[in-house]
Amino acid sequence: MNQDNRNPDKKDRTLANRIIRFFRTQDKSSISDKKPVNKPLTAASIGISGLTVRSKGQGIKPGVFIKKRNPSDKVIALAGNPNVGKSTVFNALTGLKQHTGNWPGKTVANAQGYCSFENQGYVFVDLPGCYSLMSHSAEEEIARNFICFEHPDAVIVVCDATCLERNLNLILQIREITDNMIICANMMDEVKKKKIELNLLLLSQKLQVPVIPMAAGRGRSGLDSLLRTLQTSINNRKTSLSESGFTVNYPEYIESSISKLIPVLKNTKLCSSSLNIRWLALRLIEQDENFICNLAENLDFNGHNTSLISPCQIQMKKTSSASSSNFFYDYLQSNPENNELINVLTEIEQELLKKEISKQKIQDDIVCSIVNYASEISTEITKYNNMDYNIRDRKIDKILTSKRTGFPVMIVLLMLIFWITISASNYPSQLISNLLFSTGDKLMDFSIWLGIPIPICELVFSGIYRVLAWVISVMLPPMAIFFPLFTLLEDIGYLPRIAFNLDKYYKKCDTCGKQALTTCMGFGCNAAGVVGCRIIDSPRERLIAIITNKVVHLQRQTFIPFIFSNH
Repeated sequence: MNQDNRNPDKKDRTLANRIIRFFRTQDKSSISDKKPVNKPLTAASIGISGLTVRSKGQGIKPGVFIKKRNPSDKVIALAGNPNVGKSTVFNALTGLKQHTGNWPGKTVANAQGYCSFENQGYVFVDLPGCYSLMSHSAEEEIARNFICFEHPDAVIVVCDATCLERNLNLILQIREITDNMIICANMMDEVKKKKIELNLLLLSQKLQVPVIPMAAGRGRSGLDSLLRTLQTSINNRKTSLSESGFTVNYPEYIESSISKLIPVLKNTKLCSSSLNIRWLALRLIEQDENFICNLAENLDFNGHNTSLISPCQIQMKKTSSASSSNFFYDYLQSNPENNELINVLTEIEQELLKKEISKQKIQDDIVCSIVNYASEISTEITKYNNMDYNIRDRKIDKILTSKRTGFPVMIVLLMLIFWITISASNYPSQLISNLLFSTGDKLMDFSIWLGIPIPICELVFSGIYRVLAWVISVMLPPMAIFFPLFTLLEDIGYLPRIAFNLDKYYKKCDTCGKQALTTCMGFGCNAAGVVGCRIIDSPRERLIAIITNKVVHLQRQTFIPFIFSNH
């Protein structure tokens, strides 16, 4: 390690100054195009964190609101891993009373629905499915920010009861943030089918939150119990979430740093009642720049933290293009009450430097602690009466992902889909083209008979109409065949295995294995392939996928000559 990194006098190397420097060096261009508004500036109007300001119905951006029917309605966040039945639970609770759209500033879809139970209304917000809250993707950032900054009345975490250990990773991270949480153990019918025994009572005791068993795909089994537990939990919820009796044990050096930060944070305005102090300290120690930036953007200058910045600064913020990060920096530096916080952060940084503990090691140790605790809990509460319950799945995976058979199977399946698409779409394409072209000829003759000038008729029917007829007859049949087949591969779980097989080779090109999926979609339609690139987390790799998707040879280009050889 460089000697300068060990020198405490190098203040720009300290943890406190790294955080401060991060705020100061934020790109101002990202907010320079925002126009000043006349209404009071709120956390939501400067952030990208969710749907509302403290979930009270005020929108982050024009047109985005929590659809409350009554002021007394409660806002409930619905979180969970992908493919655990979260949308099924959401649909079962809300029925057709839903509102869909996009999260502000994101291409990630959001949905909210309404449900009433025992004269109490609930607005359920379906958060994007994610595996953690480490904000490595837009979905993770949205889910974390909504839970942290939008103050939902409760969080329901839907998990797959058949593989609880994998789901506990997200459950533990959310549990560290809030006590107002309910675990919905979904797919209990599959648990019985696979002869798995779950001690949900022990899980509830360990996490200190209610756990409700459910089989959402089998009617309303468990929904009434969930709503009743939700009502009880909200009525008995804690008004302050700054401290919690639940903790995840981290390595000694992290716990020591947390114990030093907590007393200091309690004396600062940074610690709002909506954030767990221990969790906030952990984010500062690991130097989570994404969260710190969102924290700055979501400081409610006109809400419960009005003392953070003076009225003069508030007025300046309304009329200037300065970023909220700079205001956070100014606050942290200029407010005397933060001197102790800066000193403690500097002390922690010096101790970590002496022990040669890097930022990456801190993050790795935090993740390892959560994963190990999830494994420990899963081992205690899960009993497998049939140890070979998933042996069939393992055998199939061995065939589909092995080096010897994985690629041949993948090539055969993709070639089969292309052959079916090309062969089956030729006939309907020919029929549609004959129908449209013959109709166009008749319309042109009729227009000439009406006395419309021939140049206009040729422009409309030989130009515009014929181009549209070609596009429809060429694109509609193959897309109507290819994408359902592609969806079938997704439903049976084969697409992730394609990405797994090709990830090594895409990595050699400094790209992501997920690009294999968007490339396959590009064979059906480049536009669909480009839109599908949003599943790639890295902006750089996403841009590469978008650009290279344009060179994918469309499957419809293969048989255009065959369709129109007679025209």
